[in-house]
Amino acid sequence: MRLGLRLALLALAAVAWIVAAVLLWRSSVVPGGLHLSGLDPHRYFSDRQLARSASFERFERWDFVLAQLTLLAVLAVYARFGGRFAQESAAGRIGTGMLLGMLGFGFVWLAQIPFGLADLWWERRHGVSRVGYVEWVFSDWSQLAGEFAFVCLALLIVMALAGKLRDSWWLPGAAAFVGLAALFTFITPYLLGNLHPLARPELARAAQRIAAREGVSGVPVRVQNVSGDTSAANAAAIGLGPSRRVVLWDTLLDGRFTDRQVRFVIAHEYGHQARRHLQKGIAWFALFALPGTFLMARFTRRRGGMADPAVVPFSLLVLVVLQLVALPLQNVVSRRIEAEADWMGLRTTHDPTGDRRLMQSFTQTSLAQPDPPGWSYVVLDSHPTIMQRIALANAWEARERKP
Repeated sequence: MRLGLRLALLALAAVAWIVAAVLLWRSSVVPGGLHLSGLDPHRYFSDRQLARSASFERFERWDFVLAQLTLLAVLAVYARFGGRFAQESAAGRIGTGMLLGMLGFGFVWLAQIPFGLADLWWERRHGVSRVGYVEWVFSDWSQLAGEFAFVCLALLIVMALAGKLRDSWWLPGAAAFVGLAALFTFITPYLLGNLHPLARPELARAAQRIAAREGVSGVPVRVQNVSGDTSAANAAAIGLGPSRRVVLWDTLLDGRFTDRQVRFVIAHEYGHQARRHLQKGIAWFALFALPGTFLMARFTRRRGGMADPAVVPFSLLVLVVLQLVALPLQNVVSRRIEAEADWMGLRTTHDPTGDRRLMQSFTQTSLAQPDPPGWSYVVLDSHPTIMQRIALANAWEARERKP
């Protein structure tokens, strides 16, 4: 009877998960049935641009793949032998688990350094990065400290819950992680350091008009200085509630992009804010966190459960495997959200030409490959391809021309 009840509850939870995912997926302004494939890249890019971007991203992709394989190998070895360190610790159950987590984090960091340096060398060679090698190794301590603190906090939460609830820790654990995700989203704007307003009055006024059209007049545009580190251009919508911002990298404003291209970027980012994509991102995180923590509890239970500090090395391996398995699904969600922001930008600016030229500029400045290989698109790409985004602009333009 108990087994039957558990199966029924799992089935009910699965149905609820699917319903929630469908509701989130369907909440989009992008019309269905748009044909975004088959567009010839040679219509928009020269052979040299296509060859250069393909070469650049080919190295980046394989560097990532080798880094992940090395990560899995390191964690597999640590999962096999790391539990022995628990016997030598006098830090208590949770303290020992946190120490093992920190040790595993240190092994992972050391194993990833060669691939990070290789990626930096490649970006410097192509003029994308301006960071020095020694500077790269030592300049990222704040981010490293944040990741370090998150690992410790996550283990503290999980092991404390597992000590009380045993294998049932996963449900309140998922809720705690969703809360942390929401908190991190809220405080992100305050962690970026010096953000300053747009210096050009005409562009600032254009941003205000765009925000008003999209119903987010209270969300300011800020500029982040990154030109000392990279020549790549980017922007982001960040924050929740009173911390909401649209952030432009100053590399967007260095003269390589026209005003109409920058206006489209602003409209795209305001589209994220108008469609509440950050809140939806937290909701999607919750949908992935629930089965993720459940599977973590199931896999680690066979080795004694998360209440046992000796299981921590194995749990790190499970976590990374689950993240890699979920990555293609997360990319599907992210690409849909980005396509919706593009559509919002088109509706606001009525400028498909500016959108297309922006996409062409991204290939020139950031060496983004317009039409990457299928496996890379599925596994690695969190945005639609450049050609898909151009096709979306074409589709919007064709719909607007219909009588």
